[in-house]
Amino acid sequence: MKIVINRCYGGFKLSPVAFKLLLLKKGIEFDETIDRYGSLALYKKGQPRTDENYLSQYDFCDSINGRSDPDLIAVIEQLGKQAEGTSSEFKIIEIPDDVVCVITSYDGMERIEEVHRIWF
Repeated sequence: MKIVINRCYGGFKLSPVAFKLLLLKKGIEFDETIDRYGSLALYKKGQPRTDENYLSQYDFCDSINGRSDPDLIAVIEQLGKQAEGTSSEFKIIEIPDDVVCVITSYDGMERIEEVHRIWF
């Protein structure tokens, strides 16, 4: 299984180009606008610009399932460095399919750890 992680301090963030490509690969149409902070904001196409229609990359990339999503992996492999957002440096790690794992982070620098049992 391939999993993408961030390997620099700051945190996992897709570039706008990468996030739009991910949405297109998933068949999700969107409208673009600029939010009150001057940043790109994406909403479900043709829907009111409300919180429930806001498209956040964290809804797609904030879990092991999201980080191992074939569409996300394809976007990062296709775009390379252009897929990386601010303070991000992506690395695709390949682990055996039968390994149960989690992504851990220290100040945004991530690693994959195998889940194990702990007793107190």
